[in-house]
Amino acid sequence: MHARQMGLGLWLALASAATFATSGPFAKALLHTGWTSGSVVLLRVGGAALVLTLPTVLSLRGRWHVVRRDLGAVLAYGAFAVAGCQVAYFQAVQRLSVGVALLLEYLGIVLVVLVAWARTRRAPSRLTVAGVLLAVGGLVLVLDLAGQATPDLGGVLWGLLAAAGLATYFVLAAEESELPPVALAGLGMTAGALVLGLLGAVGLVPMSFTTSTATLRGAQLPWWLAIGELALVAAAAAYLLGVLAARRLGSTVASFVGLTEVLFAVLFAWLLLGELPGPVQLAGGVLIVSGVFAVRVGELRRTEPDPAVGAVQEADFPLPTHVA
Repeated sequence: MHARQMGLGLWLALASAATFATSGPFAKALLHTGWTSGSVVLLRVGGAALVLTLPTVLSLRGRWHVVRRDLGAVLAYGAFAVAGCQVAYFQAVQRLSVGVALLLEYLGIVLVVLVAWARTRRAPSRLTVAGVLLAVGGLVLVLDLAGQATPDLGGVLWGLLAAAGLATYFVLAAEESELPPVALAGLGMTAGALVLGLLGAVGLVPMSFTTSTATLRGAQLPWWLAIGELALVAAAAAYLLGVLAARRLGSTVASFVGLTEVLFAVLFAWLLLGELPGPVQLAGGVLIVSGVFAVRVGELRRTEPDPAVGAVQEADFPLPTHVA
């Protein structure tokens, strides 16, 4: 029975990574028709919040006092880890290939290591440091500064801002809380939608909507269908699949499987947009993923019992599946 649960969990984790990875091509198709990243994220996050309303309410029965206690974390999660991260990622996608934009975002895991080092003044393990160096070396190759595929500087900066948003997610997730994960996602998405709506209303975040059809590899797609995919599949379904996977595999194994999102993103960008990073950028992508993997293994080892003291050493940050 345990093996069957692990097998089901593995498939759920892969499905979660794959559904998350569809966001780039569908968002890029909308951006090319005149949508802004703010408007895409507003409808995506707002739609996902509606879908998660019932699971959120059910998970908080008799526990609404927890929301009041963690209101600040919920607002920060919604504003930075959800809305800010996604707006920055879609801005990067508009200027870069989907694969390169996502690789830049995943550098957020490296940023968390540096933040944890600064906060705790405890140096990371040698394996973690090696992973950071691998990821930085991969970034140099992804940027391909001396080659023919040098990416747009503005897109790179947006990708790094997305990495900061991802890092914010990991830092917030590390805080002890009684708030259920589904409730954090649902309330965070609601908060993110409200923040984006407010910023759009006062003109700080451009909001532009069109009814033009989007194009994916020559196929015409109604705008509402693309938004529905982003909200229902790439957000709500992807997160719920990730939660189900984590409950069967544990957050650590599920997070390692979640790294396949990068591979799925490159595959979907190739199938749906005809995009494919150049050879040097692909090599850089391999280094980044390898570096992130090494960072996670290095941090995981801190949770293993220390034979000298018989205690469990806490990791500097948790290993969840993805920023919702």
